[in-house]
Amino acid sequence: CAWSIERPPGDTAGCTFCHTSSEERCSTCHQRHQLDPKVARKSEQCKTCHWGKDHRDWEAYDIGFHGVVYQVNKWDPKQFDWDKKLADADYVGPTCQYCHMRGGHHNVQRFGTEYTSMGMSMADRGAPIWKEKRDRWVSVCDDCHSPRFAKENLQALDEAVKDAGLKYRETFKVAED
Repeated sequence: CAWSIERPPGDTAGCTFCHTSSEERCSTCHQRHQLDPKVARKSEQCKTCHWGKDHRDWEAYDIGFHGVVYQVNKWDPKQFDWDKKLADADYVGPTCQYCHMRGGHHNVQRFGTEYTSMGMSMADRGAPIWKEKRDRWVSVCDDCHSPRFAKENLQALDEAVKDAGLKYRETFKVAED
């Protein structure tokens, strides 16, 4: 993937375990031999791949406000009715799937904040070419939040990505020297 070009090989060595055309494998998200949609709707299914050194997504979600709401309420069928189709879900807080597979769509990247085709972490995330993707991202958040809140958080995310990219480069420059 283009987003991994700037990373050292050690950071991306484990990627092929899940990302060898995982979009075509149902068992990536659904449990093998069971394929129960109720299981696939729970955030823990994403944790299988999206946690640890190279994918800190689970940790970020789990300790954030949305993850805490999920952890506290996931056993309550009034708050999380796993029998409902994802398109009909009205959870008390978002799961990974609720946002990234909005409406039950299986294209996870459609509602992602990752700019995978950029190839450069320092590229202008606000460039017009990304307007549709950014508007889609904001539309997911404004299911529960105001559009202003969503846009401001997207801007904050952009700044954090830019800062992280600079620190990442500085660190490798020091190590290289």
